[in-house]
Amino acid sequence: MDRVDYQPLIIQDLVNWNQHAELNLSPWYQRRSVWTKPQKSYLLNTLFEQKPVPTLYFRHTLDLEQDKSIREVVDGQQRIRAILDYINNDFPALHPIQGKKITYDNLTADQKRSLRETQLSGGWLLGATDADVIEVFGRLNSVAKTLNAQEKRNANYSGEFKQFCLREAASRVSLWRDLKIFTANDIARMLEMEFISDLVLNMLHGLSDFAAAKLDKIYRENDEAFPDAAGVKKRLDSVFSRIASLPASAIRDTIFCRRPVFFSMVIEMDRYPSAKGRKLDNAIREIDERFNSDKPLSERPKADAEFYEACRATTTRIAQRKVRSRYISAFLG
Repeated sequence: MDRVDYQPLIIQDLVNWNQHAELNLSPWYQRRSVWTKPQKSYLLNTLFEQKPVPTLYFRHTLDLEQDKSIREVVDGQQRIRAILDYINNDFPALHPIQGKKITYDNLTADQKRSLRETQLSGGWLLGATDADVIEVFGRLNSVAKTLNAQEKRNANYSGEFKQFCLREAASRVSLWRDLKIFTANDIARMLEMEFISDLVLNMLHGLSDFAAAKLDKIYRENDEAFPDAAGVKKRLDSVFSRIASLPASAIRDTIFCRRPVFFSMVIEMDRYPSAKGRKLDNAIREIDERFNSDKPLSERPKADAEFYEACRATTTRIAQRKVRSRYISAFLG
C-alpha cells in the first residue's frame, strides 16, 4: 500500500455515491449490518450535535465496464448505512433543537441542509491490495455488536503478538479464499487471525486443546515483545509456501478443507519440512480416500477408523488433535 490519504467529505457525498451505485458497502470481507436502531439513532444524535465520529476508510477502484469510480468501504460501513437509513426515514433520532426523536422528513429545510453538509473525515487507501485492506480492517475493527473472543483480543491488545498474527493472517487472505478454509464472514470476524494465533501457540508450546484462556495468555505475555517472531514466521512461511504450491483442489475438495483437519496438517507439515510437492499431494489424497471409504468403520484398519472419528468428534480437543496428528504424520514422515 502506498499510503493513506486523508480528505474531508460531506454526508451529501455519501448520498450521491450511493444513488449512483458508486459506493460499495458490502465488500466480501465486511460483516453484515448488525447495528440496532438505538445504535443508529445515537450516531445521528452525535452528528446533530456536531461531535466527532471516527474516520471512514475507503479503497478507490475503477469499474471500467461502467466507466465510473467505486468507493469500497473498508471501515465505517455501519455508520454510513445508519446515515443513509436515517435519510430514508427508517428511524427517528434525537435532535438537540426539538428535544425529541424525529425522522428525517420532520427536520426543517435548514436542518436537512445542515445534516447533508456535515463534514466527515475520510481516509483513502492508495495502492492497497486485498492483503493490505484486511490488515487495515483488522487494525481498525475493534468494536462490534457482540464481540467474539478474537475480536475482544484485537480490542484488548495492540502489541507485538497481535500485530504478528494479524500480519500473518492478512498476508494469506488469497490462500484462505482459494482453499475455502474461511468464508468472507469468518474473515470479517477475524477467525483466520484466531487460527494463526492457535497455530503459533501449538508450534511454540506443543499440541494442546483449543482454549480461549491459553490464547489470551500468549497475547498478554507477548504484548510488549514477541521474541520468537522471526523463527515462527520462517516456519509458517515454509509450511504455507508448500501448501500454496499444491493444486487448490488438494485442500478445497478433500477432508483437509475442514479447518480442524487443516490445522492438524499444518502442525505436522511443520514437523516434516520434506513433505512437499508430489509427496505431499499424494499423502493428502490418500488420506482423503481412506476417510471417504465406503467400508463400514468396523471393517477399516484401526488407525483409519480412529482418524475418521477424530475428524467427526469434538475436533479441537487435545485427544482428537493427537489422533489426527499421529495419523497424518504416518503419511508425511
